[in-house]
Amino acid sequence: MTSSCTEPSGDRERFLATARRVIEIEARGLAALADSLGDSFSAAIDLILKARGRVIVSGMGKSGHVGRKIAATLASTGTPAQFVHPAEASHGDLGMVTESDVALVLSNSGETPELSDIIAHTRRFSIPLIGVASRPESTLLRQSDVAIVLPRAEEACGQGIVPTTSTTMTLALGDAIAVALMEHRRFTPEHFRTFHPGGKLGARLLKVADLMHVGEALPLVGEATPMTDTLVEMSRKGFGVVGVTNTEGRLVGIITDGDLRRHMQGLLERSAAEVMTRDPRTVAPDAVAETAVAIMRERRITCLFVVSPDGPGRPEGLLHIHDCLRAGVV
Repeated sequence: MTSSCTEPSGDRERFLATARRVIEIEARGLAALADSLGDSFSAAIDLILKARGRVIVSGMGKSGHVGRKIAATLASTGTPAQFVHPAEASHGDLGMVTESDVALVLSNSGETPELSDIIAHTRRFSIPLIGVASRPESTLLRQSDVAIVLPRAEEACGQGIVPTTSTTMTLALGDAIAVALMEHRRFTPEHFRTFHPGGKLGARLLKVADLMHVGEALPLVGEATPMTDTLVEMSRKGFGVVGVTNTEGRLVGIITDGDLRRHMQGLLERSAAEVMTRDPRTVAPDAVAETAVAIMRERRITCLFVVSPDGPGRPEGLLHIHDCLRAGVV
């Protein structure tokens, strides 16, 4: 048996030529879609914004797979959405589609038989319907309150029978709807993290305030504190660092293991102010934790005191690099 790793060079070139042709065909379809968008797209956005409920996305076959992704994208970007399978809808799930919702129904032909019940349900209960299909005269688009027509485009399979360009256009249309809604609602990275608390996306959007130690956990001493007491505080809190504050509570310095080594001679006869490094680097509580990790790595330190740049300069927390790593911030 010939391994796929030993395919003749002629076959490899044909594979690459096919891949490039497919991508070029689908790219032309996307360009045509961008050019074709008009008032119906804006009307669809307005309809969704007016809905008090969710966007109910439905589609059969490949359109259904695309619909699931569109529903997931909408839900994760601030627009409540749910995918309802049209066949399941015909067997009881139509009850999920309420008069406060808006339906987004996908079908390349616009004549998919399995969609008939969900279309009829939206008409019976005056549920706004946005239809997406490639045939303006199709049943789906004729029944829709807002009809979005996919432009005629060559399917990339060569025979025109496998949904390729059409599904790519539908997927891109869903992304366009989601992003338009995001921008209108001024959806921020903070909102995004609310819907993505886990995984790399959530970790990348964590704020310093989400991970920092606060209150009694902070290792702090005053400027006049003897080094004997400072060492006790440093050891008791377990961060290998202690912050030094003035009489107003403002952070004026920091003592690390390096400072202890530099002042080893006569260390116990000194005060915290005599040993500390003045004006230490700090980080704001609303800074992205990923930024704090970059600062710590650049300076080869393991901790940063957290101080609001517009506040009185008092330490609000302490961020340790191990907390960031445990949360997946790298």
